[in-house]
Formats: sequence, structure tokens, C-alpha cells
Amino acid sequence: MPHLIEVAFKGNRKEFFTWDADEPPPLKAAVIVDADRGEDLGVVNSLGDLAQKRCLGCSHGCGAAPPARRALRLASSADMRQARDVRSQDESARRKGAERVRAHGLVMKMSDAEWQWDRKKLTFYFTAEKRVDFRNLVRDLASLFRARIELKQIGVRDEAKRLDGVGRCGRQYCSASWLPELRPVNLGVAKDQRLSLNPSQISGACGRLMCCLRYEHEFYVQSRKKFPKEGKTVTTAKGEEKVVSNDIFSERVTLRSPDGETRVITLTAFRAELDGGDSVADLAVSAEVPELAELDEILPDTGTYAATIAARAALTATPAPPSVVSDEESQPAAAPKKRRRGRRGGRRGRGKGGSGGDGAPPEPEGLSE
Repeated sequence: MPHLIEVAFKGNRKEFFTWDADEPPPLKAAVIVDADRGEDLGVVNSLGDLAQKRCLGCSHGCGAAPPARRALRLASSADMRQARDVRSQDESARRKGAERVRAHGLVMKMSDAEWQWDRKKLTFYFTAEKRVDFRNLVRDLASLFRARIELKQIGVRDEAKRLDGVGRCGRQYCSASWLPELRPVNLGVAKDQRLSLNPSQISGACGRLMCCLRYEHEFYVQSRKKFPKEGKTVTTAKGEEKVVSNDIFSERVTLRSPDGETRVITLTAFRAELDGGDSVADLAVSAEVPELAELDEILPDTGTYAATIAARAALTATPAPPSVVSDEESQPAAAPKKRRRGRRGGRRGRGKGGSGGDGAPPEPEGLSE
């Protein structure tokens, strides 16, 4: 049975091939493979069970069907020297291609160029907002490089994966290092995690939402199913209360009564109150404040979860000492009067009884004899 191997090329491009020899090639070994009307050189990225799994699940896999192309042989030292010479000419080809793009007046960005190992094919990767008619450009490039030209339009995420770089976290791009497939990320993922909706804080180098926003999204979705919806009014042992916030890490619910009294109880106690339980473990904000070391375990500081920071401040806050107030101060403040909306200046300058300063009714504005 031929062996299935995954071969990686320039720009994190990966394809699957069959290896007909008895023993599979070593991992990270350079091999010569069948390519489009020629041969190409790549590095063995995976083999065996891992290659089988990736072939079934990743976006560049071939599914259950075996790959149509074969890996021919291991690359020699002369093949490696030729590959280095070819790779050194990629940037020059990209610059010349960008010049021809500007000459034709096309709205497209030439991101990268890749020569095939045998120099029979040259592939240009570009990004564009709309469809681009590049037929004349292909003819111009074919006459310039004397090779078969292929232009591929890619997205900004694929461009970041191909060019590689360092993200805002200080590490290599996930898409270029280990992420097998680029899944779409929308703004709802950030909302579910209570992240800042400022695009500059949740966007990556490509200008789109960061791929890492999806890593913990499933955890937040499953955890919030156990909690009541924030803003909902529920009936507990103390009457009707409004759910202010939920702390999914320490499993606590913050409730507020119509009088403005706020309390924090555990999720278990909240369920007991809803089920009609008599014993309620009322956890006040000022009671049983854990130490800072325990807070780090209960509320891990991810640097992005705003509710975690708010809950940490609520737990560590000390209650204000009770003070003696007079009868007048204890009376509830009168509700502010609602401002009447009417025609501008309609009630301006009126005295008592709806009259002007001299007691006479005001004259209508905008009217003259």
C-alpha cells in the first residue's frame, strides 16, 4: 500500500501526495513531487495516522479518495541549491508583476509570487475588493517571464497566513503556525465573551477579527446556558429582582431589587430560590472576601473579559460603614420632573398662571401685523 504524506511548500501551502516506496520518507525531509506540468520541491509536514486525519478534516485535504499526485523521490543537495536559487527570485518577480499591474491600471494588490522548482510555472497571489479582469495582464506577464502564469485571488486572512508575521500577542500568527483551517469570525463572538467592541482591540494584523476569538467561544456559550439572562426580572425568595450580571467563572449571580439593593448569590442558591427553597445562601458582597491568591484562581485575569474585572472589583470592595441619618435625609428623594417637550420658546419667559412677567398673556412668536 502506498503511504500518504502531507507536503508543505512556500507560504504555508500544503498538499497531499502518495509515496510508493516501502518505507515512508523522514519527517521534515525535502522531496520532489509531481506538480502542474512539471516538478516541485517541498518538505514532508506529516505522515501516517496524522496525515490520514488531516486529509479527511482540513480544507486542503482530499477526503476519503487517495490523492492523484505522487511524491517522486528525496531531494538531493543539488536540488536544494536549485530551490534556494529559485526562492531568491520570487521577490523580484513580485515587484515586476506589481509594476505591470500599475501599468494596466488594475485595482489589485500583488501579495506574493512563487516560482515552481523547475521554473516552468510562476504563480502570483493577489488581493482585491472586487473581481478583476486580468486577462491582458496574464498575457503581458507570460511574455515577460517566458513561463506559464497563474494568478490566484486570496483573502486578507489567507494573505496573512501566507506572508506570516508576529501578532499583537508577541507570537507567530496562528494561521501560519498551527491553525489548519481559517474559520469565519463575526462580531457576535466578541459580544458573547463580553469583549470590547473597539475594532482596534479585537482585530489582527490582517484587519479582520482575530482568529483566537473562537478558541473560548464554545466555553462561554455552554456556560451561559446555566445562568439566567442578564436584564431579566425573576421572582426569588425576596420578591421580584432583576438579573444584573453573571460571573461564569465563580458561578455567581448579581441581583438587584426594585429598591436598588444589590446582592450576589451563588448559582446553586439562585436555583434553590427559584425552586421555592427556604434556606438561601445569601452571599453578600462584603462577606467572605477571598484572598488575592484565591481570586486569581476564581477569576483568572484574561486581560480581555471586562466582566471578570468588574466582578473582581466587586468582591474586593469593602462595605461603607453605617452612618446615622436624620428623618429628612431618610426620606426618599422626589422623582425629577419630566421636561415637557414642546415648541421651542413656547413657555419661555412666562410667569405664574401662564402669563408674561407683567401678568399679560404672552404674544405668539413669529406673528406680526
